[in-house]
Amino acid sequence: MNAVTRAELAQLDAPTVTFKLNGKEVTAKASETIIQVADREGVEVPRLCYKPGLDPDGNCRACMVEIKGERVLAPSCCRNPANGMEVTTDSDRAVKSQKMVLELLQADMPEAEYTRRNEVDLWSAKLGVGKPRFPSRVQVPQDVSHPAIAVNLDACIQCTRCLRACRDEQVNDVIGLAFRGEHSKIVFDMDDPMGVSTCVACGECVQACPTGALMPARGVGLQVPDKKVESVCPYCGVGCQLTYNIKDNKILYVEGRDGPANHGRLCVKGRYGFDYASHPQRLTKPLIRKAGVPKVPGETIDPARVHEYFREASWEEALDLAGNSLKKIRDTHGPKALVGFGSAKGSNEEAYLFQKLVRTGFGSNNVDHCTRLCHASSVAALLEGIGSGAVSNPVMDVTQADVIIVIGANPTVNHPVAATWMKNAAKNGKKLIVMDPRKSDLSRLAWRFLQFKPDTDVAMLNAMMHVIVHEGLVNEDFIKSRTIGYDELKKNVEGYSPEAMAPICGIPAETLREVARTYATSKGSMILWGMGVSQHVHGTDNARCLIALALMTGQIGRPGTGLHPLRGQNNVQGASDAGLIPMMFPDYQKVIEPQVRAKFEQMWKLKPGTLDDKPGLTVVEVMHAAAEGKVKGLYIMGENPAMSDPDANHAREALAKLDHLVVQDIFLTETACLADVVLPASAFPEKTGTFTNTDRLVQLGRQALQPPGDAKQDLWIIQEMARRIGLDWNYEHVSEVFDEMRHTMPSIGGITWDRLERQHAVTYPCVKEGDPGTSVVFDHDFPREGGVARFVPADIIPAAERPDAEYPMVLITGRQLEHWHTGSMTRRAGVLDAIEPDPVALVHPLDLDALGVQPGGLLTIESRRGKITLYGRADDSSPRGAVFVPFCYYEAAINRVTNDKFDPVAKIPELKYCAVRVTAGGEAPKQVSFGGGQALAALGTA
Repeated sequence: MNAVTRAELAQLDAPTVTFKLNGKEVTAKASETIIQVADREGVEVPRLCYKPGLDPDGNCRACMVEIKGERVLAPSCCRNPANGMEVTTDSDRAVKSQKMVLELLQADMPEAEYTRRNEVDLWSAKLGVGKPRFPSRVQVPQDVSHPAIAVNLDACIQCTRCLRACRDEQVNDVIGLAFRGEHSKIVFDMDDPMGVSTCVACGECVQACPTGALMPARGVGLQVPDKKVESVCPYCGVGCQLTYNIKDNKILYVEGRDGPANHGRLCVKGRYGFDYASHPQRLTKPLIRKAGVPKVPGETIDPARVHEYFREASWEEALDLAGNSLKKIRDTHGPKALVGFGSAKGSNEEAYLFQKLVRTGFGSNNVDHCTRLCHASSVAALLEGIGSGAVSNPVMDVTQADVIIVIGANPTVNHPVAATWMKNAAKNGKKLIVMDPRKSDLSRLAWRFLQFKPDTDVAMLNAMMHVIVHEGLVNEDFIKSRTIGYDELKKNVEGYSPEAMAPICGIPAETLREVARTYATSKGSMILWGMGVSQHVHGTDNARCLIALALMTGQIGRPGTGLHPLRGQNNVQGASDAGLIPMMFPDYQKVIEPQVRAKFEQMWKLKPGTLDDKPGLTVVEVMHAAAEGKVKGLYIMGENPAMSDPDANHAREALAKLDHLVVQDIFLTETACLADVVLPASAFPEKTGTFTNTDRLVQLGRQALQPPGDAKQDLWIIQEMARRIGLDWNYEHVSEVFDEMRHTMPSIGGITWDRLERQHAVTYPCVKEGDPGTSVVFDHDFPREGGVARFVPADIIPAAERPDAEYPMVLITGRQLEHWHTGSMTRRAGVLDAIEPDPVALVHPLDLDALGVQPGGLLTIESRRGKITLYGRADDSSPRGAVFVPFCYYEAAINRVTNDKFDPVAKIPELKYCAVRVTAGGEAPKQVSFGGGQALAALGTA
C-alpha cells in the first residue's frame, strides 16, 4: 500500500459498511472508493485518470457506475460506499456512458507508433468500442528536448495522472495543467520545453501516463521486451525494487515495483542509469600490466590505448599471478603487509566471502570498504551509545512522525525516493525541520530551516539539549529506566545556552529554543542524517549529540520516532553487517574478544588461535602504510580509492608504490589504471544475491543479464583467488554462502534463501525462522550491557583545517543527483551523462560575481594538497564563502584537494570541510571519452 495518499490514510480508522455491488453483498471500509472495492472483488471497471497510489481526481469519467435511486451516474474512483447502497457497474446506462467517454478520447488520440498499447485502446477493446465517429483534434508537435522523456501532447487525454505523480507522489512540482477549455494542456514549469524545465527525470510521470503522451525517449518504450526480471536498484541505500525489461541481453527500460521502500517510485538513476552494464568499455578479459610500463599516479588511461599499458591474459594466468604474488608477500613480509578493500555495491554474499578471505587467507583484519568514508562515525557512536550500528526505524516512519529532523543530508539528491516520503509527510502537515549549511530542495517544504555555519553541529545540538534540560522537557521515566550517564551529559550542556551558541552556529537563540521544544514535546519525533554529520573530525561527536537528543526525550523505540543515518550506497549496510570492516567480524562481533574469535574459528573450521586478535587498518591508514612501505599488496573488489579517498594525490602515489595491486571491477577505473592485474567482474544486473538497504531490509537481487565476453561472477573470482592463497573453498551457489552467513549472524538467522525467493524482502533482526522481521527496534531495551543506552557528552572540536588569508573559502563535497559515487557507472549511462556531462562547482552567485566569472566559466580550486579546474555554476544553495563540488568527475577529481585528517574514534576523514582558494580561469578539464553521449544515441531505435 502507498502509505501517504490521503484516501488511504483515511482508511486506517474508518468504520465498515455493507452494500451491494452488481447484486452481490460486499463489506468494505467506509473510506474506500467503489473502484477499490470492485478491484478487490474482481469486478472490472474502466478507468483512465484513476491509478492506485495517486489521490483520485475523477476527471476522465470512464469509471461511471449506476447507484440505485440516484439521478446521475457516479464516478467510482471518487465515490465512497454507504450502508445499503446498490451499485451496478455494468448496467446499460453505465456501460453506454463508459463507451461514449472512451470513444471521445479515442477520437483525440493519433494513430501513431507511440500510442501503441495505450490504456484507452485497451479499455475500448474490452467494451467493444469501434472506430470513433468524431473528428480528431489539431495535432501538436512532439517535444524531444529531454534526453530521457519524449513528450507527445497530441496523445494527452488530460487525465492528470502525470501531474499528480509529479506533484503528489514525487513532490517535484514541475508539471501543471494550464489554460482553459479547448486550450487547456499539460505544461512543464511556465510552459517550457521539457528539456529546459526543472524536471529531475524521476520518470514517475512516464510510469503514470496511460497513453504514450509521456514515454521513454528515442523510441525505447516502443520496443517489446523478451522477458522481465524483478530486482533491486544498484545505487543508493533506499533499496528500491524495480523490474528490468530485457531484450537480446540488454536492458530496454526499467519500471518501479511495489517494494517496501519505494512502492513503485524510482529516481533518475534507478530508472535511467542502467545501460552502463552494456557499455562498450566493459572489461571482458583479464589484463596484466606490461613489463616495464610504469605506474603513473593520477593518469587516466584512454580506453582506446589500454593495449599500451596492459596485455590480455587467460583467467588461469591472471589468477595465478594475482594470487601467487599476494601469497608471496604474505609469506615474505607477514599478514599485515596485505590488505583487502571490498565493495558496498556488491552483494552481502560477496562482502562476506571477501572478508573471510582476508581474515583466513591473508591472516589479518586488514579489510575495509567505503563505510569508512561515509557513516563510520555514525556507526561508532551508535554502537557506543545504543549497542547497534543499524537504524532504529525505517524511512517510511516519517509518515507516522509528527516532527522530522533532517540534518547534514540532502535526500532529494542522495536518497531521492526516501525524500519523497519526507515531502509527502510535510505536505500532510508534519513539521519538517531541515538543518544544514547548504539550502537543499527539501528546505522549501520545511517548517523551519536552520542554515547553520559549517563545522558548528555540536554547538547547535548542545544548545538544543540545554533548552530541553532547562525547560524540564526531558523524559524522566525513560532516562531513569533505560539509560545511564545522563547526569554527566546534563552537566556538560550547562555551558551551551542558545544565547551563547547563536553567534557560533549562526542560528538565532529563539529559533534554537523553538525547535528544541517542538522536537521534545511531539508525540513522535524522528531524526535522519547523512554524511554532512559524519564526515568531520568531530563526526562521532555530532552523532553522539543526535543520540542524546533522542534518549533524553524518549523519542526512540516507537513508530514515528528514532534515529536513522541514511546509508549512502546500495549495500553499505549489508557489507558492514557482513564484516567488511577491520574491527568487527560479521554482525559487529568484536575481533578483540576471545570468545568471538573462537566462535568463528569453529564455524570456519580453523585451528584455535588462527584469527588475528587486533583490529586491522582502515582505508586512510592503509594509504599511509602503503606510502611508508608497510603495506605491500592490496586486493580491491569494486572500490575506486583513487577517486574516493581524501587527498587523492597521496592515495594514488601510495597505490602506485605497492608491490602488487589486484583490482576486480567492471571498468578500467582510476584505481585499475594503477593495477598489476585487472580481473573483469560482473555488473549488478548480472548477478544474483542479497542486498540490505538503509531500513535493514534484506532484499533479493536477481540476475537479468549475462556478463559480457570472459567477465566472471564476483563470487567465482573471490573463490578462485582464495584457492590460490591456500583456502579450500567450493561454494556452488550463492544460496550456500547466504546459509553460512545466517548461521554466523544472529540478526539474520531466521531468514532463509527460500523465504527470500518467495517474499523478496525481510527486515532484520529476524532471529528465528518464521519470525516476521522487526522494522522498529529498541522498543523495550537496547543491545548494550544491562539493556540500557548510554549518554556520551560532546564538546566543540574545530575542523582540522580552518579558512585563513591564504585559503579563505570552505570546500564541501558530496554527490550529484544524476551521478553516483566516483561516476564509474553513471558517467557511462547515456541519459545521466547527457543531463550532467561536465564537472561543476556550485558557488553562491555573489561569490561568483566577486570572482569575475560568468556562470559556466572556469574556476580553479586549490588547497594545500592539490588543485583542480572545473566549471562554475551559480547556485544559492551554497552559503557565501563556501563552494560545493561533486566527487564523481575524474577530470576534476575534487578529492585531490580534500583533507585526510580523520575522526580519532571512527577514523573517518573530514571530507565535508577544508580550506581552499578559488580563483578565476585555469586550463579546461581534459576528458577521456567514456562514450556516454555515444551510448545515448545507441540506446533507442529512433
